[in-house]
Amino acid sequence: MPRKALTGAAIAGAMALLAGCSQGIENGALPSTPDITNQTGTVITLWNGSWIAALAVGVLTWGLILWCVAVYRKRKDDHKLPVQNRVHLPLELMYTALPLMAIAVLFKYTAEDIGELTSLDAEPDLEIQVVGKQWSWDFNYLSDDVYDPGVQATLTGEEGVEATLPTLYLPVDETVHFYLDSRDVIHSFWIPAFLYKEDTVPGRTNEWQVTPTEIGTYQGKCAELCGEYHASMLFNVEVVERAEYDAYMEDLRARGYEGELGLEYSRDQVVELTTDHGETE
Repeated sequence: MPRKALTGAAIAGAMALLAGCSQGIENGALPSTPDITNQTGTVITLWNGSWIAALAVGVLTWGLILWCVAVYRKRKDDHKLPVQNRVHLPLELMYTALPLMAIAVLFKYTAEDIGELTSLDAEPDLEIQVVGKQWSWDFNYLSDDVYDPGVQATLTGEEGVEATLPTLYLPVDETVHFYLDSRDVIHSFWIPAFLYKEDTVPGRTNEWQVTPTEIGTYQGKCAELCGEYHASMLFNVEVVERAEYDAYMEDLRARGYEGELGLEYSRDQVVELTTDHGETE
């Protein structure tokens, strides 16, 4: 292929790549926007800041490498050995101090943002218990004393199958306190658009608070490989106005889903009951 053609192809490829990277650059190419919850803006800012710092370090490192290659390259007819320095204290101090400073700054902002994301100090408007199980989710709306039993969907690939997934309802602009549990193995409760996930661990309750701030339908999934049908462990999230949320709670109550699905139905509890009483309760 002629050189001009190769150059043109390379330029076209670079332009296409840069165009693709530019999409979503405002939110760091993450699957979210700063307005979906009270936390997504914090995550996006940390993500973008980390990338900017990494690019700055990369440019400095590449620049120093290219400078050394250009300045200290072996010239033609130069057969002398370069000066051999066993110790260069300023240089050694520089390449020790600068990485430590970079790590310290990154640690500071990361620790502050993680502290904000995991804080449980806000007064919640409602409490919801999410229970992971192979291979679906139970939602206990504790503040409303109703529950929604998650039934594993059959993913056929046909249009409309997503409507059969378990659906978690959240009222917009209200702080939700989640209690996260598991009935069997470790799962991970993940709503990608919320830019946060938390494990559900047998015998341990994890907690998380978030305030959805944008009405819409979002997808959720399990982010921890948990068995044969892990890929089917999907759910929907509906962020709605308070009136629609209350109507859904009443619908669950009318269907007889009052109270909550307790952890006595968990695998370890069933085994314990069988051992103690000789039969499964």
